[in-house]
Amino acid sequence: MIQYEQLHHVGLNVTDIDRSKEFYGDILGLTELARPPFDFEGAWYAVGNQQIHLLVLPESQTIRRDPSLSSREGHVALRVKSYQDTLKWLKKHNVNVLEKPTSASGFAQLFVADPDGNLIELHVERSS
Repeated sequence: MIQYEQLHHVGLNVTDIDRSKEFYGDILGLTELARPPFDFEGAWYAVGNQQIHLLVLPESQTIRRDPSLSSREGHVALRVKSYQDTLKWLKKHNVNVLEKPTSASGFAQLFVADPDGNLIELHVERSS
């Protein structure tokens, strides 16, 4: 039997590292980490004790071409401290947001997409 300790990182394919760094660093406010000298472009970001690894691969089959937001497609979920503060920040930066403040999941959810269509859920525990 496999015994897990934690989720370490999620790898996401992107096409333009500068554009992606602006989104993950400047808009989502994640802290960039040192990255080994791989033979391809990318960036690593801290999310608490876990990480998001961006991997530049323009021909990736996982890049979404449809810019619409959906809560049912594959996504990465990040817990945030404040639904309203996060929503205000995203709107201030002209990020398209799918708002689900009363989701059946029990979380108040915001869904956004990075410049390559990778879906990111930002959520807080909803008060009962």
